[in-house]
Amino acid sequence: MAAVSGIRTLIRIHHSLVLQKSFRHSPLQPASTCITWRHCSGNNDPTLPTNTENKSLLENLNVLGVDLKMVRQRQPGVLRRSFTNEIGLAQFLQDKGANHKVIASIVSRYPRAITRSLDHLEERWQLWRNIFNTDAEIVSILDRSPESFFRSSDNEDLKKNIAFLTSLGLKSKDLHRLLTTAPRTFSNTLELNKQMVEFLEDICLELGGKNPEQFATSIISKNVYILIRSTKRVRTNINNLKNSLMLSDAELLALLEGNGAEIMDLSNEYLKKNIHSLEEKMSLLGCKRSDMKKLILNYPMIVYIGAATLNSKLDCLLKGGITIKQILEKPKVLDYSTQNITERLKELQRVGYDFEKNGINIMDSSKKRFVAKIEKLSGISEE
Repeated sequence: MAAVSGIRTLIRIHHSLVLQKSFRHSPLQPASTCITWRHCSGNNDPTLPTNTENKSLLENLNVLGVDLKMVRQRQPGVLRRSFTNEIGLAQFLQDKGANHKVIASIVSRYPRAITRSLDHLEERWQLWRNIFNTDAEIVSILDRSPESFFRSSDNEDLKKNIAFLTSLGLKSKDLHRLLTTAPRTFSNTLELNKQMVEFLEDICLELGGKNPEQFATSIISKNVYILIRSTKRVRTNINNLKNSLMLSDAELLALLEGNGAEIMDLSNEYLKKNIHSLEEKMSLLGCKRSDMKKLILNYPMIVYIGAATLNSKLDCLLKGGITIKQILEKPKVLDYSTQNITERLKELQRVGYDFEKNGINIMDSSKKRFVAKIEKLSGISEE
């Protein structure tokens, strides 16, 4: 309640000093002469002497409930600025539906938010509203990831990238996911995003694809991180997949057009290491190279799983009476955690489930269906 009262008090002080409209067109006020609404002047904003924090700013942030220790750890230079807009930001977010805890949390985790002007905030918010249906959705995202909204100060890049990505045929839901999951996509220069799209189109043509534009759009839709990776990284991963699995162009194209799109942005070393570890493990289990190829083509997300975790899951399944052949046929069983797999195996062992006779589909069922099946099997065993 103290923080809420503090915000209201500081806002009232501001309103008694200057109206918002006249403020936008008036000279910026230094912190020492105005306890509130120290409007930012951009990236070239003057700062105080080295290691000298702005006392007036500290007082305002403290009243807002901001975690100053966190601010000093993340972006300490903000506290030395002569011109800031913390109270303007607080009122702006409050008008959009954010409560005092959310506002304090946003500033604590991304302090540079207080250097954004009201004009900038309002323009950026409207651009986001072209994608999201309500202010509440945006507030929720800022609460989870303030960087996604405040990281870039260039609204023109955001505007151009939204127009470009929309022109590719990406739907609102795709833009929604990009903004919430990989917001750096929109602070890229338009040229950088175009470079990745053209690269993906070239890959499609190299592999014999007939619709490069659709291929690129499909990849971006399936892998929201692709636009914040380098073309060099993606190219290296594609080459590693092709050479490690000895894939034909047609097989590689089919992999990338399917779920393989989701692994294209992985670290080159991570992907290479996981493929090598999988090859070693499968060799120990008596599998052929063709088995590994088939496994990755059917379930590319297996290379997302770290070697230690994957080995633990495989060992757990094998000890539970499931064969490697069954795993190769139903690899999605590896989606579950080792703990989940262990618990399911115990329950199935308790009711005398026969994997050889009944298969392993039950291991890949939803929790609700699994529980229902166990209850049914328990009733049968009791009879």
